[in-house]
Amino acid sequence: MLEPPAASREPESVPTPLPKGLSPVVQPTADAIETLWVARDDLAVLMRHLRDKKGFEMLFDLTAIDERTREHRDGQPASDFTLVYQLLSVSRNRDIRIKVALPEDDLSLPSLCAVWPNANWYECEVWDLFGIRFSGHPHLRRILLPPTWNGHPLRKDHYARATEVDPFSLDEARQDREQEALRFSPEAWGMRRQSDDSDFMFLNLGPNHPSVHGVFRVALQLDGEEIVEAVPDIGYHHRGAEKMGERQAWHSYIPYTDRIDYLGGVMNNLPYVLAVEKLADIEVPPRAQCIRVMMAELFRIASHLVFYGTFAQDVGQMSPVFYMFADRERLFGIVEAITGGRMHPAWFRIGGVAQDLPAGWDRMIREFLDYLPARLDEYDAMVLDNRMLQRRTRGIGVYSTAEALAWGASGPGLRATGLDWDLRRKRPYSGYEQYDFEVVTATGGDCYDRCRVRVEEMRQSLRIIRQCLDHMPEGDYKARHPLTTPPPKDRTLADIETLIQHFVNSSWGPVIPPGEAAMMIEATKGMNAYYLVSDGSTMSYRTRIRTPSFPHLQMIPLMSRGLFVSDLIAIIASIDFVMADVDR
Repeated sequence: MLEPPAASREPESVPTPLPKGLSPVVQPTADAIETLWVARDDLAVLMRHLRDKKGFEMLFDLTAIDERTREHRDGQPASDFTLVYQLLSVSRNRDIRIKVALPEDDLSLPSLCAVWPNANWYECEVWDLFGIRFSGHPHLRRILLPPTWNGHPLRKDHYARATEVDPFSLDEARQDREQEALRFSPEAWGMRRQSDDSDFMFLNLGPNHPSVHGVFRVALQLDGEEIVEAVPDIGYHHRGAEKMGERQAWHSYIPYTDRIDYLGGVMNNLPYVLAVEKLADIEVPPRAQCIRVMMAELFRIASHLVFYGTFAQDVGQMSPVFYMFADRERLFGIVEAITGGRMHPAWFRIGGVAQDLPAGWDRMIREFLDYLPARLDEYDAMVLDNRMLQRRTRGIGVYSTAEALAWGASGPGLRATGLDWDLRRKRPYSGYEQYDFEVVTATGGDCYDRCRVRVEEMRQSLRIIRQCLDHMPEGDYKARHPLTTPPPKDRTLADIETLIQHFVNSSWGPVIPPGEAAMMIEATKGMNAYYLVSDGSTMSYRTRIRTPSFPHLQMIPLMSRGLFVSDLIAIIASIDFVMADVDR
């Protein structure tokens, strides 16, 4: 494998200069990201300074922590609820985490929608799940839960299971309230009527429609066929994945991660186990890292094949999706032979992978590597070179690099604007710095280029997998660390102490040291990250899942205004999302 030059990245140990008069509290964290506590009144000024003067173009994530039952908070200011902002600078390749402490009797702070437009949905999510208000927000509302929901589920005193509350009942009065909550009011969605004696047409696309790729709704305001406003409505697929993460042992939560981007398979496991390993200071052996990279890239191809086929189908081509799903099934045969599972193998483990590669794995991989390139060439002739598809997708759903960063876009959607930003190259993890591959970019920033980038990424994934095949290291498939879960089976069967460790870690879970860590990866649809808070227990105190699809759907109004309904179908297809990745 060829080793590319090291990515240029400013050391996190160098503090970011702040405006005069600000005296933040510095908090050390396991992930070494610069973490600062600031006063609520200083937040807006600081954030504008970081964006305009320090190059933090993206609000990468925004969430909160209910601190009321947390025990290990050494060196942190007193707080009942904490707002956590993570900012990303692609120009400096740097992160900064800003925290704001709030007392329980005054849960409000200023909105940042005027600083980063993607703060809109993130602030709605924090209000919905924690009950924290943002003054100045244009339309603060429940976004993942029904408008009639009582309480805020990510508070520690909110129930997690239906068995913890009285049985559900639906009397006539409650049924009327629920029905009334479903009534569509354009004004409540931020839409305006044209005049007193005329009106626009309103159209619901979804929540059950083949072109919206899941239980997802777009409320459209139309002037004839032209889109005046397109308002996404999400939350139909929400099932409390973060709440589950705070009630499962560190090890037993791994299968839940598979179901976030349910087309990404083990790619979902990776940021979670990397964050746990960062907290526990576990070093993963080279063989396990190589196996992880190979499996992650196989699932990148599987996910992109689904995108490619359904993208062509949504703009009018019926044949490609059948061929591409057949190739995906062939790939799943390899995944099943290696892991025992197909779509959701939940195969990565804390410290490595579940078991070593089986006999004959290399033959299956080599056959697939020799088979797929010619198929991709056929698909290019069938899809990308098709003039009708080009007319439907070129110049449609365009956004610039600056707009992409302001809205939190990542992955192929960001690289299609011309920005060379791929975490595998910029911040190599799991040994990606050892692999020779190209970061694929385009310049149009439209539906066509978003597809073209993903197609070429499949070829680059084949290139990475071939290097894994040719240079697979010898050695352990899992770290020999006391918190590795479960320990390697050869040790488990050798002595009673390791067998006891296996039993305790697998049933109760390993005790991860107190701390905080966030790890992000270049997943199939963009940057995916887990932010984990450990309170020195067998379970996570706070599990935050930052998914790429959540900010991507928020961009639909930007991409579709002034276009036609048929263009919106192409735009939705080009985003490449799954609703479990949005709603969690």
